[in-house]
Amino acid sequence: MYAVIETGGKQYRVQEGDVIFVEKLPQNPDETVEFDRVLLVGKDGEIKVGNPFVPGARVTAKVLEQGKGPKILVFKYKAKSNYRRRYGHRQPFTKVQIEAIQA
Repeated sequence: MYAVIETGGKQYRVQEGDVIFVEKLPQNPDETVEFDRVLLVGKDGEIKVGNPFVPGARVTAKVLEQGKGPKILVFKYKAKSNYRRRYGHRQPFTKVQIEAIQA
């Protein structure tokens, strides 16, 4: 059984036991989070597609850790005007493990 969920403006295809990195969630490690924005559920060749979400479907996951991604350097430059700006950014993420899919 698999599902396509939406969280943080992105879509993920998940199965039970998968470990995925999603945009930062407010839960702490070892807490559970429930995704109710399920777009599609597939089981034994049968597919349920939502309009836009599958009614009654939810995916339960366990938060493993909170963290930050690698540093991305941004450099702005304009020629002939002595304008240079350099800064970095580290995107926060939440690592979750999918525990159950109810459909």
